[in-house]
Amino acid sequence: MGGYFLKILFSLLVCFLHTEISILGLNSTSEISRVKCIESERQALLNFKRGLVNDSGMLSTWRDDENNRGCCKWKGLQCNNETGHVSKLDLHGHYPQRLSGVINISSLIDLQNIEYLNLSNNDFEGSYIPKFMGSFTNLKYLDLSRSRFGGRIPYELGNLSKLEYLDLKWNSLDGAIPSQLGKLTSLQHLDLSLNSLSGEIPSEVGVLTSLQHLDLSRNSLRGEIPSEVGKLTSLRHLDLSFNSFRGEIHSEVGMLTSLQHLDLSGNSLLGEIPSEVGKLTALRYLDLSYNVAIHGEIPYHFKNLSQLQYLCLRGLNLSGPIPLRVGNLPILHTLRLEGNFDLKINDAKWLSSLSFLTTLDLTSLHNLGSSRYWQQMIGELITNLRELSLVDCNLTDESVVLSASIQNSSSPLVTLNLNDNSLEGPIPNLSNFTSLRTLHLSNNGLLHELESLHLQDNYLEGDINEWHLNNLSKLEELDLTDNSLSLKFGTTWVPPFQLYNLGLASCKLCPSFPSWLQTQSHLGFLDISDAGIDDFVPDWFWNKLQSISLMNMSYNTLKGTIPNLPIKLTDDYKLIILNSNQLEGEIPAFLSHAYALDFSNNKISGLNTFLCGKRASTNLHTLDLSSNRIMGQLPNCWEHLNTLEFLDLSNNKLSGKIPQSMGTLVNLEALALRHNNFIGDLPFTLKNCTRLDILDLSENLLSGPIPSWIGQSLQQLQILSLRVNHFNGSVPVHLCYLRQIHILDLSRNNLSKGIPTCLRNFTAMMESRVITSQIVRGRRISSRSISPLIYDSNVLLMWKGQDHMYWNPENLLKSIDLSSNHLTGEVPKELGYLLGLVSLNLSRNNLHGQIPSEIGNLNSLEFLDLSRNHISRKIPSTLSKIDRLAVLDLSNNDLNGRIPWGRQLQTFDGSSFEGNTNLCGQQLNKSCPGDKPIGTPEGEAVDGEDEDSIFYGALYMSLGLGFFTGFWGLLGPILLWKPWRIAYQRFLIRLTDYILLMVEVNMAKCHMWFKG
Repeated sequence: MGGYFLKILFSLLVCFLHTEISILGLNSTSEISRVKCIESERQALLNFKRGLVNDSGMLSTWRDDENNRGCCKWKGLQCNNETGHVSKLDLHGHYPQRLSGVINISSLIDLQNIEYLNLSNNDFEGSYIPKFMGSFTNLKYLDLSRSRFGGRIPYELGNLSKLEYLDLKWNSLDGAIPSQLGKLTSLQHLDLSLNSLSGEIPSEVGVLTSLQHLDLSRNSLRGEIPSEVGKLTSLRHLDLSFNSFRGEIHSEVGMLTSLQHLDLSGNSLLGEIPSEVGKLTALRYLDLSYNVAIHGEIPYHFKNLSQLQYLCLRGLNLSGPIPLRVGNLPILHTLRLEGNFDLKINDAKWLSSLSFLTTLDLTSLHNLGSSRYWQQMIGELITNLRELSLVDCNLTDESVVLSASIQNSSSPLVTLNLNDNSLEGPIPNLSNFTSLRTLHLSNNGLLHELESLHLQDNYLEGDINEWHLNNLSKLEELDLTDNSLSLKFGTTWVPPFQLYNLGLASCKLCPSFPSWLQTQSHLGFLDISDAGIDDFVPDWFWNKLQSISLMNMSYNTLKGTIPNLPIKLTDDYKLIILNSNQLEGEIPAFLSHAYALDFSNNKISGLNTFLCGKRASTNLHTLDLSSNRIMGQLPNCWEHLNTLEFLDLSNNKLSGKIPQSMGTLVNLEALALRHNNFIGDLPFTLKNCTRLDILDLSENLLSGPIPSWIGQSLQQLQILSLRVNHFNGSVPVHLCYLRQIHILDLSRNNLSKGIPTCLRNFTAMMESRVITSQIVRGRRISSRSISPLIYDSNVLLMWKGQDHMYWNPENLLKSIDLSSNHLTGEVPKELGYLLGLVSLNLSRNNLHGQIPSEIGNLNSLEFLDLSRNHISRKIPSTLSKIDRLAVLDLSNNDLNGRIPWGRQLQTFDGSSFEGNTNLCGQQLNKSCPGDKPIGTPEGEAVDGEDEDSIFYGALYMSLGLGFFTGFWGLLGPILLWKPWRIAYQRFLIRLTDYILLMVEVNMAKCHMWFKG
């Protein structure tokens, strides 16, 4: 038994060796030689490349150097494996990679063995197709489509007797179709569409009996369609649409029994549709539309087109009833019969068989609503239809198109067009039509009683004109906000309604100001923001502010000045939003009675009348005049505005001192005077503004010490930004009273002395997450609701080395920036208690000492900049614990020792550590004392190998030599000595016979064992 298994094992080993010999190719008679490039063809290709203006990198592998002499490896090329000649050149473009320039294809004349040439989807700027291309007699595939070729089709292409595929579509070719193309008897695909070809189709086309695809659409071809087309019995696709063909459709079309696609639309064909079309039983697509002289009835034999999926007969002059046999088209998905005014549906029962129908257009079939079974059939079809157009069909509200049976059906309908009918009453419930995107109901008698129309926040698109709204005499609310609709009303249009609520935000009104608003005397809510208006606001409009409670005309290009009208705004919550326009001049005094004013991002230049006039308000809560052109000193008459809660005058050209009267604004929650030219000390009176959450005085010329009353009196502050001023002295310890502070920015001043250690009292920064109760509610004026919370805080902060504007940053960011001052002393270790800190910037100061290890406790830290100081000693290893750290800059200090190893620290490059002479580590490509040289794998000996390495090296060498000797000691005689090779083959045959015999014997034993 043991001998039996040894024989089996030995036979498997022999089979393995036999397989290895076959794989190595040692039993082959010859080796496939490498394909080499023909030098003349390589030079031709390089000349072709030189003629291009831009190859967009497509020919990057086409280089004339020693390493690229084998052109058969170039991109887009393929060579014959035996001759080395170029057989395939495929340089079709695809955006954004395209060949461009007036090319010199004549440089390719040496490629006489080419079989496949594709230069489609490029831009050859009107280059002519060269005549010599007819010499490529081996060519089988030629595609020059979509490449801006011009001129005529060279008749020499008729010499390409082997050509099977020719595509010249979408160029600028003109002239006649060469009759010589009739010699291309092997041609299977011919596409000359989307050019400017003229003349007639040459009769020689009838010789192309192998043709399967013929597309001559969208040219200027004329004459009759030659009857010889009927000889193309292999044709599957025929498209002659949108030319100027005339005459009748020949009966020979019935001979094209393989035809699957037939499009003759957009011509001047006449006569009746031949009944022979019914013989095209393989037809799937049939379009005869827009041949207005085709008349008669729909052929009865259409019933034979059982494979038809698309049938379009629109814009013809068909008459008579639609035959019931049309229902024998079981897989039809599109049926378009519109514009056949004399076509009738006497019996709609044939529609019941069209269970796959998704598009149905029966426009102008005037007897549709009265036809038998119509109501039942449309109720069944609606469950599959995606597009239904029944324009001008004399439908009434009883025609079931919108009846209860349809309303209760779930439908995938996307487009429903019922224009120009006789529908009346309210629009029915369409809640089940969840896919509906386009609904046309114009020129009906619907919606006489409609009072509110809300279509906001959809994806509606298209135009709306006065005809759509002329029946809505009782309309009071119209909201089309956030759609892609264009409202095109005449300048003299007078709406039949009086609106109270009008929302057209993000719709497109014409550039001129909508004059029809002058007729609306009851407006209380108006939102025409981002509506594309580019015009002066007429004076009559401002009088309407007496009745409007909320007006939003932001993000337009409104121009002009606001007149100082003798009116009074009596509404307690009047919101006026005009930001992001081009309004000029002073703000008139009458607007001071509003609750909120947003004039940011305009060209406003004056405030005196508004602030100090006789009509000074006690109701104004929000005033945003940021990013205007207000110049000079602020008037000192703020005491009249003691109800003010949010004041933003940032990004103007204000100068002088901040007025003392601003201290009377005791209800103020946000004060932003950023980016002006204010000078001097902060007025002491501002300590009265104890409700302040935000104080932004950055980017001015303020000077003196930072007053201690900021910390003592303004203890609700969440944002304090005094950056880019001339403040001097020390950082006052009284700032430590600001327990709610989220953002403290004192950067780019002249502060000196040390950083207070009491910063650990910033309790809001000790939380590593945002407390929900501390989130500042959105204050931006909204067109959706009238809310007193109308101001969003914004602050300019240095983040990752660049200035960024943040909106409501106190909800997301906790930051301390004391950079670019003259601070001395050490970095306080107490900063390690501020666990919620996201950004810490102490750069460009005179700090010394070491980086406190407690900084490693700041697990929320993403930005840490301590650069350009005099910090010394080693970098604490605790920094490697800060997993969120994205920006680290410790450069230009006096740090020494090794850069700590850590998952996060390894992500930073040398720029984070440069300028520290005694610092070393992998990031700086600088070895530390006692380290292995940079680049030596960890754990590898530098000066020699240990004993284990020597032992294993000798072991592996012995194994390799033993395998080589044994392997070739067995195979060498077999390969080199013929008697041994013959003996080996005989042994293999006997072994195979033995294995087969043993298998049969054992199977017989098993069979007897199971049987017995």
